[in-house]
Amino acid sequence: MSSIELTPSQKKILRALTNLHNDAEDAIKGEQIAQQVDRNPGTIRNQMQSLKALQLVEGVPGPKGGYKPTAAAYEALEIQQMDDPAAVPFEHEGEDVDVIVEEIDLSSVHHPDLCRAEVHVQGTVTQIAEGDAVTVGPTPLSKLLIEGTVDGKDDTNNILILRIDDMIAPAEEPEH
Repeated sequence: MSSIELTPSQKKILRALTNLHNDAEDAIKGEQIAQQVDRNPGTIRNQMQSLKALQLVEGVPGPKGGYKPTAAAYEALEIQQMDDPAAVPFEHEGEDVDVIVEEIDLSSVHHPDLCRAEVHVQGTVTQIAEGDAVTVGPTPLSKLLIEGTVDGKDDTNNILILRIDDMIAPAEEPEH
């Protein structure tokens, strides 16, 4: 998996898009993103072209149209930000588990009905069984929180496959 290097500006726009999309669950207009990141809509449109080329954003045509983040958008924001994997809380059936989340891979999430995350951990996952509820996050920087059900696991590589029930990336506090 090649990590996509985003410019700070792209990151900001992508984060604004994912936050707005979480609230609205609808296509987001360029103007809304422009307001959020304090840029003009033309700049946003140009940036969106490059983000579309990276397959981080999809354009939605029509009057209700706008932009939607792809699963890869969450992943691109996340992968850049696992600077401190130890700080990612991991709960199993409501109990904190002492494992270190090394990576959250959402690359198989492109299928809307099969929302999956691969969670790579350091530590033992033997006590976790398929069908168990787990919560991963919030991650240190983007505060992404994934609630899911264990769909499969790979004990040798310490990978849990989660069926994502909910993925929350809260809006960032505006900087004063």
